Amino acid sequence: MEKAVLVGLVTFESSEEQTNEYLEELAFLAKTAGAKPIKKFIQKLSKPDKNTFLGKGKIEEVYYFAKSNDVSIIIFDDDLSPTQIRNIEKIFNEKSKILDRSNLILDIFANRAKTAQARTQVELAQYQYLLPRLTRMWTHLERQKGGIGMRGPGETQIETDRRIIKDKISLLKKQLKKIEKQSITRRKARKHLIRVALIGYTNAGKSTLMNQLAKSEVFAEDKLFATLDTTVRKVVIDNLPFLLTDTVGFIRKLPHQLIESFKSTLDEVVEADFLIHLVDISNQNFEDHINVVNKTLVDIGASNKPTMLVFNKIDQYTFEKKDEDDLTPITSKNFSLEDLQKSWISKIENKTIFISALKKEFYNEFKTLLYGEVKKLHEKRYPYNNFLY
Repeated sequence: MEKAVLVGLVTFESSEEQTNEYLEELAFLAKTAGAKPIKKFIQKLSKPDKNTFLGKGKIEEVYYFAKSNDVSIIIFDDDLSPTQIRNIEKIFNEKSKILDRSNLILDIFANRAKTAQARTQVELAQYQYLLPRLTRMWTHLERQKGGIGMRGPGETQIETDRRIIKDKISLLKKQLKKIEKQSITRRKARKHLIRVALIGYTNAGKSTLMNQLAKSEVFAEDKLFATLDTTVRKVVIDNLPFLLTDTVGFIRKLPHQLIESFKSTLDEVVEADFLIHLVDISNQNFEDHINVVNKTLVDIGASNKPTMLVFNKIDQYTFEKKDEDDLTPITSKNFSLEDLQKSWISKIENKTIFISALKKEFYNEFKTLLYGEVKKLHEKRYPYNNFLY
């Protein structure tokens, strides 16, 4: 397993606590990709250094640590510009791979994609990410001896590669359009049934809940983006049938190339009649996760859908009980599960329930609530077909 070092910044836009949270998630991403994070480096700067992201002293500190500990991957929590990547690679003498958050997520997606649609979507996103960063691939020309014409061939090769990649992007977009037409045809064929979509932050337990409801065997794992491919199953609760869709998980700082490439997959959410927003209540950053998902719903035009908020993994929930003489402010980390239940049920208008999909705790109550919501939609669409229930 390759050793990795994680790098983040505390700026005017992010506090030290937030930066540490982001790096915790970056560490989970790195583990999902197959790397072993061994150290985190954080620096306070008003903004990233335009040349090396970190300040001169800090980047040297990272370099010497990586050199002495046989670290092969340096992962930055924010996107790096082509100039930053090129300069950082010069410092590390190409002995360590330099990745940013988007590059890491794309690598995970490439490894997880199974169907032709997912592979095409990921490949398109990779080429779109690569295109503006082509110049760093030709830095080896700068090390060659000078001479007439040495600069020209490099520039010519870059332009050639740009054309090749642009042609490839165009071809992949055409392939996706063809796949999207097939998806639209399939969705039209399923239009007579109410469609419910499972949404949520990655690793919230969507595939586990899908397996429970549909009695299926969708791949589920305690890793980020365990499944990329949209899965649709027919579910029947008390003679009431509906379609349940498991969608790709959301994440903060999701590369915009992936959102664009996975548009046809996200259309399953846009065209759904009802959303089940699954939240990992055992994650201390669950409120931030809810906000990320809600923002993504706004971005794709699906924020006005009827939604049920389902807090999952109550069997894994823990909290820090404050002592009576502790005068520090109470935070969400100090709330018991009962406190959270009361606060969230009163905070929002949507239907809310707390469950454990894995242990099936309050699972029957969840099914009853879901049945009631789907029944309302069915009655509205088919007012003369209520004999089903």
